[in-house]
Amino acid sequence: MAASQIVSRRALPRSVDRLDRDRQAAPQVFERLRGMIISLELPPGSPLSRAALAGQFGVSSTPIRDALMRLEEEGLVDVFPQYATVVSRVDVRLAQQAHFLRQAVELEIVRMLAMRRDEAFAAELHATIVRQQQFAKAGDFEKFMAADNEFHAQLYAATDKQDIWLLVRSRSGHIDRLRRLHLPSPGKAQDIVRHHKLIAKAIGAGEPEAAQKHLRTHLSGTLSELDQIRSRHPEYLSN
Repeated sequence: MAASQIVSRRALPRSVDRLDRDRQAAPQVFERLRGMIISLELPPGSPLSRAALAGQFGVSSTPIRDALMRLEEEGLVDVFPQYATVVSRVDVRLAQQAHFLRQAVELEIVRMLAMRRDEAFAAELHATIVRQQQFAKAGDFEKFMAADNEFHAQLYAATDKQDIWLLVRSRSGHIDRLRRLHLPSPGKAQDIVRHHKLIAKAIGAGEPEAAQKHLRTHLSGTLSELDQIRSRHPEYLSN
């Protein structure tokens, strides 16, 4: 057997290992980049160099390319072939559509949960709210938003609608960035906590109409302040 053939066969497992590592890395790179965009660590207009990102994450260009493709599908990056890839501006129309979708789904979810009058589940929601309060007091907006998402994910999970949560989340990048821009406003974090408490209380008390009322108020808060957000960050928003 030729020496070149031996080398080739010995090299094959390395390439397979690298491929496996790339496959494992791609979702992690996507989630990290998505989180950086939603948190505005990478604000709208930020250039995204594949080579620089590959070096930053310690991976090949393949998971970077795959992550950017997924982010483009969610409308969070704009890709200009042979030129540049940049973080997209917040699309208000897409944010409004995401709000419509989320409200339609979650109004039914909280109604279902309140009809059950599950006090144990309401207690689980309150435990999440306590963590939110702690993050609000510490001024840790990233952990606060993570706990906010956890609260809503719990609602979906309790009604066996986890796949719908993943769909809603994939459509919520623009509204989530609006929420992040709005969050530092005086009293905003406290309003979110208060609304969550009211929703959880209504679910535990078996009051579907009250649960829906408080959820509707909760989800409408950011879009009701759209003009204020736009005046503060005109360079971040489109249309």
